[in-house]
Amino acid sequence: MTQIPMSIKGLMLDPISNAPIVVLQDTDERVFLPIWVGVPEANSIALQLENVAPPRPMTHDLLRSVIETLDAVVERVVISDLKESTFFAVIHLKTRAGSKEIDARPSDALALALRVSAPVFVEDSVLEHAQKIAPEDTSEDKLKDWLENASAEELGKYKM
Repeated sequence: MTQIPMSIKGLMLDPISNAPIVVLQDTDERVFLPIWVGVPEANSIALQLENVAPPRPMTHDLLRSVIETLDAVVERVVISDLKESTFFAVIHLKTRAGSKEIDARPSDALALALRVSAPVFVEDSVLEHAQKIAPEDTSEDKLKDWLENASAEELGKYKM
């Protein structure tokens, strides 16, 4: 399987449900992948995207500290699967004992990746099965129209 390098393009709200959506973008800016996330995780991602340091560590800051204290490194985060409209992710760690893979929700994996500057990848099979947004459709109005007309099955909506 091939892993496609992606970055977090930004956050937006689903115009129908007002649920937060993280939009991933490939490095060639040809594919945009929306992933619905929970409000706390979206807030954590937004704080990091905006370089806002909370007065006390949030959960993803705590996770980063635990990983660093254990002398491990986040090598990468992979959006690894899409089953029944739910995305799955894996956090790849490098430890003294070798490489480890940790199952995670995409929202948590992405929030952690931002905090440790780890690269983000999406399995090509996930991109094949998920509805993607073409670059010409990424204006705010076109994106909202597209989201309003797409079914949950087409989108691969992330469920809590």
